[in-house]
Amino acid sequence: MIEDLEENWSKPCGCCEGWWACEGVVRLSKWQGLQIIALGPTFLQWDHLRFICVIVSLKFLASGSSFFSRVVTMEPMACGWTDAPHSMGTTIMAVEYDGGVIMGADSRTTTGVYVANRASDKITQLTDNVYICRSGSAADSQVVSDYVRYFLNQHTIQLGRPATVKTASTLVKELSYQNKSFLETGLIVGGWDKYEGGSVYGIPLGGTLLRLPFATGGSGSSYLYGFLDQAWKPNMTQDEAEKLVVKSISLAIARDGASGGVVRTVTINEKGVQRKFHPGDKLELFYEEIPPRPSSLLAKS
Repeated sequence: MIEDLEENWSKPCGCCEGWWACEGVVRLSKWQGLQIIALGPTFLQWDHLRFICVIVSLKFLASGSSFFSRVVTMEPMACGWTDAPHSMGTTIMAVEYDGGVIMGADSRTTTGVYVANRASDKITQLTDNVYICRSGSAADSQVVSDYVRYFLNQHTIQLGRPATVKTASTLVKELSYQNKSFLETGLIVGGWDKYEGGSVYGIPLGGTLLRLPFATGGSGSSYLYGFLDQAWKPNMTQDEAEKLVVKSISLAIARDGASGGVVRTVTINEKGVQRKFHPGDKLELFYEEIPPRPSSLLAKS
């Protein structure tokens, strides 16, 4: 029976113009009594529309092992971006200055080449004095942030004092490193505490922990390293550091298709936290950038 199924599984059938999976799945479902899961048109009348079915591996069934499923898209010109996970193909950064830290990020969240959210907030609060910039898989970075926020809350209650930036960064590092085979996220932790003042820690993919005077991450960061090497200087003022962060992210937006939208900044120092919003049409334009045009809908209103 298995040999017969494998033979038929590899043959094209007439109902779907040469697609190899159709007849084998039908025969397998009759033999095993399995239900075919179909999203979209009926199995024999898909007519070049997108169609998904679940195929059970014959080899796993023959060996008696737990079966293995995989999803096949039966479409001549399949577009992978429709199934891509939410990713913050991103530009994030943080800079130490004399007295605190400034963190910044763009706001574009993508699903493959599709912009799923043009105004997302990638700078997440962990405690009153510590924030985290998220890049990579949106789901992975959010779940790490949620776990660390919970642990830091418990830590603060037990010790009776606010958690330090180093403590928060170490927790992020531990979660990232212990789950490095499963997580696809790069993170930057920044904040202020009475022991070290303003400090920035980078936790790239894999879970390494690095104390840095400035850190950048995401798909747009590759356009910034040379610029930051030249533009950053120690003991900057708050105004100089903020201008550097906004200009750096604007440069990345100009070159990186996965970065865009607006620029958000968070300033953390002894006085507290200050958030700022920089609209996309107010950002500095660079070489070959097309100036934004006012929307016709806004003009009518």
